[in-house]
Amino acid sequence: MTAASQTFPISVPLKQDATIIGLVGLAHAASHFGHLLLPPLFPVFMAEFGLSFAQLGALMSVFFVVSGLGQASAGFVVDRVGARPMLFAALALFALAALLASTVTGYSGLVLVAALAGLANATFHPVDFTILNQRVSAPRLGHAFSAHGLTGYLGWAAAPVFFAAITAMSHWRTAYVAAALLFVGVLALMLVQRDKLTTQVEVHHADSPVEHSMAFMKLPVVWWCFAFFLFSTMTLAVVQSFSVPILKAMHGVSFEAATLTLTAYMLCGAVGMFVGGFVAAKSQHSDRVVALSMSAAALLLALCGAGFFGATLTMVVLAATGFAVGIGGPSRDMMIKKATPKGATGRVYGLVYSGLDTGFAISPLIFGVFMDRGWYAATLLGAAAVLLLSVVAALGVGQRTPAGT
Repeated sequence: MTAASQTFPISVPLKQDATIIGLVGLAHAASHFGHLLLPPLFPVFMAEFGLSFAQLGALMSVFFVVSGLGQASAGFVVDRVGARPMLFAALALFALAALLASTVTGYSGLVLVAALAGLANATFHPVDFTILNQRVSAPRLGHAFSAHGLTGYLGWAAAPVFFAAITAMSHWRTAYVAAALLFVGVLALMLVQRDKLTTQVEVHHADSPVEHSMAFMKLPVVWWCFAFFLFSTMTLAVVQSFSVPILKAMHGVSFEAATLTLTAYMLCGAVGMFVGGFVAAKSQHSDRVVALSMSAAALLLALCGAGFFGATLTMVVLAATGFAVGIGGPSRDMMIKKATPKGATGRVYGLVYSGLDTGFAISPLIFGVFMDRGWYAATLLGAAAVLLLSVVAALGVGQRTPAGT
């Protein structure tokens, strides 16, 4: 057994678990806020720099290609040096990216911001889940995963409002300076509470057989997990990147109302995550919970794309889609935990969650072309179809996870 496979005692005070969950949740919210460092201001960039939807989609592809490649590698580093130093470095890089964004004068500067923010984002999932799996008692893990997902959605929900409000009151460059200060503030809190974020690192004993660090990649279940994140995230990328212009084009919705709908989607996702934590804590079949929630979300998204509803009801149904996805979030994380070999938490989460980055990277490229051609309904219907593929992947994970894990 490696030290990385050991966990802290199960019988720990609620306050200790809650503090750790809160710190990790705040860090996760900051990373999701960083996901939307650029998209809320896409309309501004189109007007100021003369950019197309495809060019804007490519920015997010740069972000998530860098993040995906970095995340797959970061898991190995987290297993060897611990999660805490990687977390500190990531928050500092996000602050630097936001500061750089306040100075850009064209597309090349935005590409650099996207790359730097992608590098910052790379470490969060291996870091977060290593800390949670090692430091939070087993009976509270379902709720820890719920809080982790919920705070991520809150980070997504906060970003459009944050950037829209400060841009309206001052200037979009001021908004990025404020975002940099926000990341610095989170980093300062993590430094003050650094003793709560320590994790054990991978140590092999001389009398223990040494397994190759890449051995986990031979497990089919790991790649089914990767596929799940790839497909489910392709759909999320459509909502994040294009729901605002889609609502404007299909229903004549104002920019402000469309932005609030995106925020409502994220808030509904957060509520779904909260409810999903109780579901995950009681369910023995995480894969089935995930499959049902994603199926419901795909149906709702398809109804939005079919154009059956008017503007108001479409916005309501789109927001409800976030709730359906959120319900499956904690069960998704529990599903990955059950499929993860002992002692390989950072590596497996790094690889599996790089599927998330891959989905975010390729989806804007594909659906950005749809958007430039005016295929707004087809964009939503295509996103719904891809989400159904994630249902197949989730059930595949369940079939390949050893019984009793």
